[in-house]
Amino acid sequence: MKKLLLLLSLLLAASFHLCAQSAWSDHSRVLPDKLRQVPVGLTLWHTPNPVYPEPGSAQPGHYVWKHSTMIRSEVGDLEVVECGSFIWYSKEGWQANMRETPAEFAELFNCPGGRLKAGTTYTFVKNYRFADSAQRLYGGDALWYILAKDKNGKLYKGMGLIETEAKPRS
Repeated sequence: MKKLLLLLSLLLAASFHLCAQSAWSDHSRVLPDKLRQVPVGLTLWHTPNPVYPEPGSAQPGHYVWKHSTMIRSEVGDLEVVECGSFIWYSKEGWQANMRETPAEFAELFNCPGGRLKAGTTYTFVKNYRFADSAQRLYGGDALWYILAKDKNGKLYKGMGLIETEAKPRS
């Protein structure tokens, strides 16, 4: 029984370690694991970039980073599989940040059914980040990505870096 409990605890520890691994395991490469070895077929960009925090007009003492994110398929009609971002704000490097489903992507980017038509730009107009006080202002980079597949199931990526600065523009 002791051996069985020891084996079980070792298996649990190993599975916990695997689940806790970083989104960016190979620090000799720039991209997070999920985005490596997937061909680029989408163009993704942010504007303005870099983006600076502004005082929030709705609530005194709050701040908002205001930017928009655009995506366009360059390889044909595609269906969105996943949308998300990784953030870099410490020496740990890329950390998984957010992940949107195809339905959430469709709503945010005004893209019916999450189906990208070749050459058409889809925009997440108010892709804003918020802070509830000046003490919570911090800079960092976010690598937005979209994964989409063609009618044959081939996967493509689009990615774009947004620089969010910690201090309001002077």
